[in-house]
Amino acid sequence: MEHIDGLIRAGLEQMGLAAKASPAAPALLDRYSQLLLEKNRVMNLTAITAPEDVAALHMLDCAALLGCAGFEGKTLIDVGTGAGFPGLALKILVPSLSVTLLDSLAKRLDWLEETAEDLGLSGVAALHARAEEAGCDPALRETFDFAAARAVADLRTLCELCLPFVRVGGSFLAMKGPEAEAELEAAQSAIARLGGGAARLYDYALPGRSVCRRVVVVEKIAATPERYPRRWAKIQNHPL
Repeated sequence: MEHIDGLIRAGLEQMGLAAKASPAAPALLDRYSQLLLEKNRVMNLTAITAPEDVAALHMLDCAALLGCAGFEGKTLIDVGTGAGFPGLALKILVPSLSVTLLDSLAKRLDWLEETAEDLGLSGVAALHARAEEAGCDPALRETFDFAAARAVADLRTLCELCLPFVRVGGSFLAMKGPEAEAELEAAQSAIARLGGGAARLYDYALPGRSVCRRVVVVEKIAATPERYPRRWAKIQNHPL
């Protein structure tokens, strides 16, 4: 399979992020990509399989977060991590970041643990749980510098699932597309109820791609009320 470390290295340079990434990151992200595509033959991890697309749409997309926050020595929970995006990719890019990968599918987490071991990574925890339940756990609640989500769910839903994990003074990072501005407007009330403060949009472009991508950065300024997150049915049927 074509190696993609060169594509990642060049992409980080084009995005102005090379100085913020570990020198070892391109080679490790290449290995991660190989492991991903090998496992994808027997487990549904990604619909993206061309090496150049994996480099841009997965690895460099996750790397874009380096432009909107500083992760050195911080803690992050990746809510609904799936194939490890963005959490495991960020760990590779910033080795001092402590990462918790949360997902409801144990088989995915088993593979992520194997992958982290293969890559020689420490400071990676796999958490098998539903986000709305884990967010009520005192051992996890409001203990992370960052929560991140790269999911298709509506921003109001993501805020209720993710903000409870974030300590006051930390941030929630929601990876979104061009529709983020409208979603953010609709989520203002939810953000305020959940302890969030000022939110901003961080726009970025991927090398060789025309679609605008955005990160919604929500600051945590107050503790999330104990009644949140609610049960999943209520979150779905009665969004904040």
